[in-house]
Amino acid sequence: MKAMYFERFGETPEIRTLPDPTPSEGGVVIKVEATGLCRSDWHGWIGHDADIVLPHVPGHEFAGTVSAVGKGVVRFKIGDRVTVPFVSGCGHCGECHSGNQQVCPNQFQPGFTHWGSFAEYVAIPYADLNLVHLPDNLDYATAASLGCRFVTSFRAVVDQGRTKPGEWVAVHGCGGIGLSAIMIATAQGANVIAIDITEDKLAFARSLGAVATIHAGATANVAEAVKEITKGGAHVSIDALGHTATCVNSIRNLRRRGRHIQVGLMLADHATPAIPMGEVLAYELEIYGSHGMQAWRYDALMDMLETGKLAPQKLVGRHVSLDEAVPALMAMDTATDIGISVITRF
Repeated sequence: MKAMYFERFGETPEIRTLPDPTPSEGGVVIKVEATGLCRSDWHGWIGHDADIVLPHVPGHEFAGTVSAVGKGVVRFKIGDRVTVPFVSGCGHCGECHSGNQQVCPNQFQPGFTHWGSFAEYVAIPYADLNLVHLPDNLDYATAASLGCRFVTSFRAVVDQGRTKPGEWVAVHGCGGIGLSAIMIATAQGANVIAIDITEDKLAFARSLGAVATIHAGATANVAEAVKEITKGGAHVSIDALGHTATCVNSIRNLRRRGRHIQVGLMLADHATPAIPMGEVLAYELEIYGSHGMQAWRYDALMDMLETGKLAPQKLVGRHVSLDEAVPALMAMDTATDIGISVITRF
């Protein structure tokens, strides 16, 4: 199979021909039809993720067709159209038994703990627990875009944030995660404030339903600006970037008893932000993480897609080849593209 491959962190990946994977007893091999480029892939390539063992094939949000099936698989067959959460559970631990595969201590993450989807084929274990059937009318590029950013945002807004109609939601960062969160919160009936340093992204956020925007680069105090717009602060606030400044602003812009959801990865120099714990205590703020979404929760998301309440295809930007994805991956920390780039040609 053709795959993007690197042997050292931070060095230019190569496109190589590698052996095709084979399925484990309870796993499948998926022919990748589309796979999204995500900032998390950049973090992995640069060396910020301790789970990666070199050499490595990145890529973690994808969709495709089942091409081989292990003898223990019951729910899936060759030819099925599928996707998979980027955090997949083992099915044997207490977290999996409670339905919380997204925090499984033995979790499988394609593109991080194992070789990923920037390749023609990818092997996935524990298939019956983790694979998700795709409806026939959902194209592969859109399905791939769900795999990390959209489903993580769905869990953040709906499950962790418990967002209600009429509430104010602040979204810090209008990349793939932030734009997904804006669309989902709007579908929940919330009033969304989009915050970013790029006017093009703020304009796109307004087209997705944001009722107000804040240009963080031209605003002296983002938290106070949110409180002024909302007349007291956001009910729910999401750091969709993963930066010390956006994390702290997200907490500080909450009203009393508000809920902060950390979705953007906090890595390297941003791993230990100085949280204003005095405000957390005095205002009874709630702080949550949001780490992927369980396969069994996809049904709720698919229902909203079917009814047209959500249109994730609006977030798909460029379609690129595997070769074109190499420079795109290396530039992700500085990229200003609107929408999600998806590899659709191998």
